[in-house]
Amino acid sequence: ASLRMNSSALVGVGSSGKSPHKVAMLLAVMDLIENESVFKNEIYFNEVLKGAFSLRFSQLAGENDRNNPHLPFFHLKTSGFWHHKLKPGKASIYDKIESASQSQINETISFAFLDDELFELLNNHVVRELLKGALYRNITVQERSTILDVGNGWDWLECEFAVSDYFSMLNKELRGERYSKTKHRRELLEKLNNRTEGSVEFKRQNISAVLLELGQPYIAGYKPAFNYQQQLKNVVIAYMAGHQVDVEGILETAQQEVGVSQDLVVDWENVLDQEPPEHITKVAEIQRLYLARKSNYADREMRNRSLGEGGEKFVIEFEKYRMEKAGRHDLINEIRWSSKEEGDGLGFDIRSFIPERDEELFIEVKTTSSGKYQPFFISDNEVSFSKDRSDNYSLYRVYEFKREARIFVLPGAVDQHVNLEPKSYKASFNSGGVTP
Repeated sequence: ASLRMNSSALVGVGSSGKSPHKVAMLLAVMDLIENESVFKNEIYFNEVLKGAFSLRFSQLAGENDRNNPHLPFFHLKTSGFWHHKLKPGKASIYDKIESASQSQINETISFAFLDDELFELLNNHVVRELLKGALYRNITVQERSTILDVGNGWDWLECEFAVSDYFSMLNKELRGERYSKTKHRRELLEKLNNRTEGSVEFKRQNISAVLLELGQPYIAGYKPAFNYQQQLKNVVIAYMAGHQVDVEGILETAQQEVGVSQDLVVDWENVLDQEPPEHITKVAEIQRLYLARKSNYADREMRNRSLGEGGEKFVIEFEKYRMEKAGRHDLINEIRWSSKEEGDGLGFDIRSFIPERDEELFIEVKTTSSGKYQPFFISDNEVSFSKDRSDNYSLYRVYEFKREARIFVLPGAVDQHVNLEPKSYKASFNSGGVTP
């Protein structure tokens, strides 16, 4: 629904005197995406594309039309959604071309590519069928309904409405603006096909799960539900691809310097969350290159020093409260902010105590402005330390730090609680062979 194709740049089909070349080229690209001959947003002017174009062109061409695939490949650049990646040093030659030949295309253009959102949309069967119908003719409401029919499941357009509404709420939440989830839900229901309020709430939980898998923040009040339709993930990716500036703005808002105000009275009694997230098995899925992947929220949080230090300071204050509540005032002044006093690389951030055992407690702090299910980064060194000192180690996860910050605790070896996925590699210059 959000796609806007520049119809003035596309020549229609079925009217006398109008060329079918651009339509045939777009249909050919859809065919190649469908059979996975095109799986990246790179459309090469090769024999595969020419063959797909010829098939579509033969269905549309009139007596006087000539099979010239190079013409739409070049002139679709006027559409606003079709672009060319030029070969190095060929821009001046390209700029002088008025009607390209095949040799000029081969000389100056590496490949064509679509707008990010359009490419993501075309990876969905429903959207392809709708666009094919739109290219052939103005499809009727009945035809559109037939294409979108998924039984009782949410169709593509419903998912689009839900995703757009979710991002609107997420943006307000991260900005600290007041908003009504109930009002948003009621307005959304008016656009849907007789859905219940419960169905909307569960769909929002599905969207939270998709965003977590894509490395994005989510609305803390919507616990992720991972049993979602693949179509929903495609809609989220398409939305992010088409609203990259907005998504980037959301991430920048989330990463603004944060901290607990000195004037804020914290209810330490309710800071500790006794129910950490359950161990969720990673969802098995086929990985596909997608374009809405430029910004990873967890990675940004890892690099946000003010956020990390704010969370560690918050934990120190909580530990002082914990010692006081245990009647161990003698230990309060011995709590150490180790990562600040001794530097990073220790494998933990804070040295506190287990008062009932008169033993040290080594605490690693991970802080997020998002909800308790937000993934976090942890180094090999930190994981190893948690295993070596498992009886005297805990990871404190500080979450919803921009609002009323809370903590849940993962005691012992970290890998007992979370799924660890390698995200980086050590680069060295040794040959890998045995030195004689």
